[in-house]
Amino acid sequence: MAEEIDVVVIGAGQAGLATSHKLGVRGIEHVVLEASEPGSSWLGRWDSFTLVGPNHTVRLPGAAYAGDDPGGFMSRTEIAQHLRAYAGRLGRVREGVPVHGLRPRQGGYELDTDGGTIRSRVVVVATGAYQRPLRPSGVAGLAPDVLCVDVLGYRNPSALPDGAVLVVGSGQSACQIAEELALAGRDVVMACGRAPWFLRRVGGRDLFEWLLDSTFYEQTTEQLPSPAARHGANIQASGSGGGHDLHYRTLAALGVRLVGHLHEIDGHTARFAPDLPEVIAAGDAGFRFVRDTVVGVCRDHHIPVPDIPEPGALDTTAPTELDVRGFAAVVVATGFRSRYTEWIEVPGLVDAQGFPVHVDGESVVAPDLHFVGVHFLRRRRSSLLFGVGDDATATATRIASGLGLPT
Repeated sequence: MAEEIDVVVIGAGQAGLATSHKLGVRGIEHVVLEASEPGSSWLGRWDSFTLVGPNHTVRLPGAAYAGDDPGGFMSRTEIAQHLRAYAGRLGRVREGVPVHGLRPRQGGYELDTDGGTIRSRVVVVATGAYQRPLRPSGVAGLAPDVLCVDVLGYRNPSALPDGAVLVVGSGQSACQIAEELALAGRDVVMACGRAPWFLRRVGGRDLFEWLLDSTFYEQTTEQLPSPAARHGANIQASGSGGGHDLHYRTLAALGVRLVGHLHEIDGHTARFAPDLPEVIAAGDAGFRFVRDTVVGVCRDHHIPVPDIPEPGALDTTAPTELDVRGFAAVVVATGFRSRYTEWIEVPGLVDAQGFPVHVDGESVVAPDLHFVGVHFLRRRRSSLLFGVGDDATATATRIASGLGLPT
């Protein structure tokens, strides 16, 4: 016999837990179903992973960072511990209950779980912004004697076979992995994509502090050049070792060989686009955008503009072919895509980019089906540790209104 629950939240990461907190504040009875344990997705990252934003940017409702190192960067295990403690205080999480299927029914939804069938009037999907690593079709032809791992399969340099490594990607993860491999003495080649970069600290302040004082994280989807821009890389940076500059120039200084976009791998031959100059120029344009944002913050707050030097010269000559015979591995870190349609049986649920089609977080094709923790759901900060609480508030308010309860 199916269990009846008015409101179900799927996922006990930061989005699901923030939503649970906000539902609880409004006296809305609910449960949170978690496939593994709270914060488990963070433990799926590589061993040395840390937050890129400083600890003080962990601003979850009812679980803001309160430690003695606000300017530091928590490790993956520390983030998971923080979320587990949060879940324990909320007391709404059922661990080890994956949801395999979700379908509409009269008056609500039916969920297939390892614990049996659940029927719910309202469902909040909070399964995270990073659901399925994207593996470009160009790597499909790689010879089987060269290991290929994605960002969730990479752990540390010693876990890879001996030899050189080709890193494919341009964002924070790709840069951090390439840096770690180079520092471990590996010969690293990086197939680069377009990604903005900036200095970790300018004028005695962290990059995130400047951006939080601007409207950067308030940007909406409508303000982007195209819907596909939601998949664009984040600003290249690292929180490792207390936080430091990390971009194509710092990688080149470590001996990482930069090449253009990966076109294809045919057996042991990797082919790249001859676009490294354009890739570097695009990143430098991102640098100047952030620099102008910092200048704008200074103007608005009537403070002196810090010295921000122009990017230094970088050799952009690069081969368009590479023999990967004898390479240890190809590490693919090219972002993530959603997997909602693999288990949610609602036609028209997502758009061409795989993002939910919604109004204020509620599906336009499935009333009472809400999403939280989606990248750019409402704003650029929607999935982030300092922004998801606002989306959780909005969704809890919308649910309360729909249930006829005080908002």
